[in-house]
Amino acid sequence: MPNFHRTSAIPTGLTIFALTVLLAGAPAIAQQERILHSFSNNNQGEFPVTDLIIDAAGNLYGTTSSGGAYGQGTVFELSPKGASWTQKIIHNFGNGNDGQSPWGGRLLMDASGNLYGTTRYGGTGSCNPLNPVSCGTVYELMPNGSGGWREKVLYSFNEGNTVTGTDGYHPAGGLVMDTAGSLYGTTFYGGIYETTANGGTVFKLTPSASGAWAEEILHNFGNGSDGNFLQCTLAMDSAGKLYGTTVSGGSSGGGTVFEMTSATGAWTENIIFTFDAGDNDPASGLSPLAGVAIDASGNLYGTTGYGGSHYMGNVFELTPSAGGVWTETVIHTFGKGDGNTPQAGLILDAAGNVYGTTFMGGKFNVGVVFKLSPAAGGWTETFLHNFQPNGVDGTNPESTLVMDSHGNLYGSTLYGGAGSDGTVFQIKP
Repeated sequence: MPNFHRTSAIPTGLTIFALTVLLAGAPAIAQQERILHSFSNNNQGEFPVTDLIIDAAGNLYGTTSSGGAYGQGTVFELSPKGASWTQKIIHNFGNGNDGQSPWGGRLLMDASGNLYGTTRYGGTGSCNPLNPVSCGTVYELMPNGSGGWREKVLYSFNEGNTVTGTDGYHPAGGLVMDTAGSLYGTTFYGGIYETTANGGTVFKLTPSASGAWAEEILHNFGNGSDGNFLQCTLAMDSAGKLYGTTVSGGSSGGGTVFEMTSATGAWTENIIFTFDAGDNDPASGLSPLAGVAIDASGNLYGTTGYGGSHYMGNVFELTPSAGGVWTETVIHTFGKGDGNTPQAGLILDAAGNVYGTTFMGGKFNVGVVFKLSPAAGGWTETFLHNFQPNGVDGTNPESTLVMDSHGNLYGSTLYGGAGSDGTVFQIKP
């Protein structure tokens, strides 16, 4: 099975060329980066592999993959206090049968202010002997009205679950919620077709009046030319269709973009695009490591971690047409003097601009924040920030950005900062 970490999820046989590049090409514009918080090994969490969310009051929420009181990760809140930001740990993972190591994706906040997320490990479900720390969880955090939070584990994944078949395990993405309050997510491993080269599921959790949550496997990946291994947060359109990506698999082995639709209670998966791991079309990209964003016209936007003309990743658009056919357009190829190896997804603004991050590349080869703007005959790339390993700035972002109502961008870096264990940053336009 492939390594779980995003930066290592490379299909067998793919040669990745050297990632060191020189800055050239895309112009810089007047942007101001600010480090809001630096993580360090002080029981406050470290190494955020997370997308942030922002509430109506401007507070940011995210997770760290390790650290905290029990060393297994945290959920944190960052609140603006005048000219500074204050961190508050609202949950420490790893106590008893709790989840462990929240790994990727973003938290979900409902209309009541409750938070939902996943952990890669932990819980009560049994995993195989190679995974002694258990299979992972889905959890909810509820504010108690006096400044504290209460956690509830909604579901513990169980590789040997006999009710649903072989359960999924080790979720790596976040969750989405439908209008009825059901949750949808993905697991990297598991399912009835799991082997060392196949696996992953899409699941649904439905609440009951008693407060219990029931899991349903909507799709098991790995059958035939299906995709394999999911670490995306699903996207849901206005009709309730789900869209996501697989890291590998498909008819050409380089990963897929899939659509899931529901009719009369049953869910059907449809592969709408397959990335080519061979030599037939390497420019199309390879190994999408995050989910997709949907625009108002139903077009999908995403990134590939590898492949492309320089084998350093792409930004792609998928456009639907009559008959269910989707057409890919590569709107940017990384690796020629700019960022490379994007690990995160994209966000769109009202004007149709696309924003994202790359894990590597840029002036100091530790990642960039970029903007792609539609223009006549193509798209124009602009650097919004080049990260640098100077002991203050963050390095190597794996997070999808979030934008507030003023157009400020927020994200996290896996490494760097004053504490060397990652940062939360803001970029002002």
